[in-house]
Amino acid sequence: MTHGGPLAVEAPVIREPLHAPVAHLVRGGVIEGIHYGSVVVLAADGSVDLQIGDIEAAFYPRSALKPVQAVAMLRAGLPLDGELLALAAASHSGEERHLAGTRRILESAGLPEERLRNIADLPFDPVVREAWIREGRLPSRLAQNCSGKHAAMLYTAHLNGWSLDDYLDPAHPLQRTIAQAVEDLTGQAVAQVTVDGCGAPLFSVSLHGLARAAVRIAGAAPGTPEARVADAMRDHAEMASGSGRDVAALMRAVPGLLAKDGFEGVQVAALPDGRAVAVKIADGADRARVPVAAAALARAGVDPAALAEFAGAPLLGGGAVVGSVRPVRALDPLARPAYA
Repeated sequence: MTHGGPLAVEAPVIREPLHAPVAHLVRGGVIEGIHYGSVVVLAADGSVDLQIGDIEAAFYPRSALKPVQAVAMLRAGLPLDGELLALAAASHSGEERHLAGTRRILESAGLPEERLRNIADLPFDPVVREAWIREGRLPSRLAQNCSGKHAAMLYTAHLNGWSLDDYLDPAHPLQRTIAQAVEDLTGQAVAQVTVDGCGAPLFSVSLHGLARAAVRIAGAAPGTPEARVADAMRDHAEMASGSGRDVAALMRAVPGLLAKDGFEGVQVAALPDGRAVAVKIADGADRARVPVAAAALARAGVDPAALAEFAGAPLLGGGAVVGSVRPVRALDPLARPAYA
């Protein structure tokens, strides 16, 4: 299923991605495991500075596409800014401020929580989740990490006089509006539409297309829907993710950086000057996503000192550090060889 638009070109090809090694799991000087994936680094002029693996095959960006969805809703009249707009683009941790913010979005629309159509779940953050379980609290749609996006979708549909019960149908005017924004910002037609974990339509593009979309948002002119989303996420990084989340820490560490993660090892990040990186870890491993993205940002010219904390968690043996996850040398040419 494709959605053609006036600015869209051909859809990426649906094929088995030609992933390549992007990170080594090194224990005691020996490569114990290899994470495959794909990486694209864009230069400020939009050209591809580095590519590893398959950056043009169709893939699902998962929640890394949420900033694009938020742009689409602003274009359709959603009147949010600041922390509530950041929440609309969030994969939040389920902290009380996230739940309260989602309620505020629903209240602005005059809608009850029961109109949400995302799945019920426990909070994403492990500490918050454990507290919920101890307190005997049950899974809820409000606690699920996409509830801010769903509340914003309902608000957008309500403002436009669109039906609410079926707002997740790919044929709904809201979802068609979002598909058009995906095609506009990525510069390519949608290859396939399926259902994301939360129940919303999920649009397949390429890793290269995702990076282009992030550039369009991060470097947009002030006051545009794109700039409003970027400003909201950068200014309220914890609302767009959560306390202690690596994506929020990354945006705090690199001035001007817009960053968004997604399930199954997806990460995108872009700077206002046009530089950007996008990462897909083939096996979905989160432990490789962060160090690979950090190495890609360093390759893009970000000060490595600002990225030091994102080098990856150490690998322990008997309580002592015996190794780590190391990006491949194409990403980190100064890295020691595995046997050093």
